[in-house]
Amino acid sequence: MYLFTSLILLVFLMISVGFFTLLERKILGYTQIRKGPNKVGYYGLLQPFSDGLKLFIKEQVFPMNSNVFAYYLCPFFSLIQSLFVWALFPYYYNCIEFKFGILFFLCCSSISIYSLIICGWSSNSMYASLGCVRSLSQAISYEVSLSMILVCYFLLIDSYNFVDFYFLQINCWFMFIMIPLFFCWLACCLAESNRTPFDFSEGESELVSGFNVEYGSGGFSLLFISEYSSIIFICFLTSMMYLGGDFLSFFFFIKIIFLCFLFVWIRTTYPRYRYDKLMYLAWKCYLPLSLNCIYYFIFMKICVFYHFFL
Repeated sequence: MYLFTSLILLVFLMISVGFFTLLERKILGYTQIRKGPNKVGYYGLLQPFSDGLKLFIKEQVFPMNSNVFAYYLCPFFSLIQSLFVWALFPYYYNCIEFKFGILFFLCCSSISIYSLIICGWSSNSMYASLGCVRSLSQAISYEVSLSMILVCYFLLIDSYNFVDFYFLQINCWFMFIMIPLFFCWLACCLAESNRTPFDFSEGESELVSGFNVEYGSGGFSLLFISEYSSIIFICFLTSMMYLGGDFLSFFFFIKIIFLCFLFVWIRTTYPRYRYDKLMYLAWKCYLPLSLNCIYYFIFMKICVFYHFFL
């Protein structure tokens, strides 16, 4: 039964990734005063299936001096890693409840950088190598701030379980309680998912797509699916942590769609940062703020503990 539930989640996730790409292309089109995909199917609804079929039936090539085994294996590793975190999804039926769900998310998200590094190294390309080095430094910088923000919620809810966010946000959302942390979280999520204005690992203007420049056909599509499934999971996680977490309601999925729209909206609006400003933002702004929040929550815990026992 667990296998059947996971299979349903996998199928719907693949469909949602396809239609998320259609949503992104439509939003980019209308913000640039053009139509976007509108030829394949009714208003372009079959465009994701056409693109996926085109990518998977194209000829697979590889660079001459590349490490062929790692070059082929890396897209599958990236896809498996991005799908593995979806085990945290709280099913309405046949629920697999993780008591240490937040720690599981940190462990899975921290290994995502290895797929980018192996992609750049195994391609034996200077542009791909520069892209993976950028990804490494960016991921280290923003993973620290992301983890510190999550530690604040360890201390706030006294649990590592994502489902507990629902029970503690019935009266008030955490977004209104900690607005600065919410915006820091959004920026860190953009950096972790390599989205504009933090897309330095791809950098089309100077790196010609960066770490995946040598990938085409099926390998590129697997990397593409892993990136967009990670974005959808981050939107799900943000909705759980900050926007009520009522995963049993239809309104919860509306909030996830709005956050996906927000990711695309930011892409249409903001240009890419300079690299030194990216590092300044991570180490000089977000990290001190998150550490101060941790100190504040620890101090409040000590005060409550002292008052309770006296």
